Amino acid sequence: MASKLIDLSHTVEAGMITYKGLPAPIICDFLSREASRAIYAKGTEFNIGKIEMVANTGTYVDSPFHRFADGKDLSELPLELLADVEGVIVHHVAASRAIHAEIFSGVDLKGKAVLIHTGWARYWRTDQYFEGHPFLTKEAAAYLVQHGAAIVGIDSYNIDDTADWTRPAHTQLLGANIPIVEHMCALDELPDASFRFFAVPVKVKSFGTFPVRAFAAVIFSD
Repeated sequence: MASKLIDLSHTVEAGMITYKGLPAPIICDFLSREASRAIYAKGTEFNIGKIEMVANTGTYVDSPFHRFADGKDLSELPLELLADVEGVIVHHVAASRAIHAEIFSGVDLKGKAVLIHTGWARYWRTDQYFEGHPFLTKEAAAYLVQHGAAIVGIDSYNIDDTADWTRPAHTQLLGANIPIVEHMCALDELPDASFRFFAVPVKVKSFGTFPVRAFAAVIFSD
């Protein structure tokens, strides 16, 4: 058996808006190569970068602490939920924004990384991305919890309808210790199964969300 790695993450760039109303990252030098030449031996130089950003930047994972004060933070998330997880993908092809539980009917979800492909990533870095995005209904989130999903990802602006301030999908999934990965991309490149999913954030204490380099290892026969 062999595998191919497929990147499912957006690139983080200076000035990039991920979520409307939140600031873009500022990326700059803390120590430039030019300045480092005065410190190191002749011909030796380094760059030390500096980034200022909110946690919800690029493709990121939400831990239960993002929603619940007593929930697991990033440092407490088990690696078993974030790395080398058997994956399954479902496709939202309906015209409606709402993603209903029926989309998962007949799919084995237990212990799986469940990735929801909506195609919304095609609007990334445009004004359209922030308006009218697909989202998971309360009933669909409950279905994922009941059927034992390990981690849930989506290539949309938010897994919830942003007009619903109760955030039912976040509340149910994170309440069941199921991490959420939002703002994914390239899900159309994945097969329906036969892949392993990875989305590991930095191990930060008392932090609920952080960018990840999400990717899939697609397994195929030689």
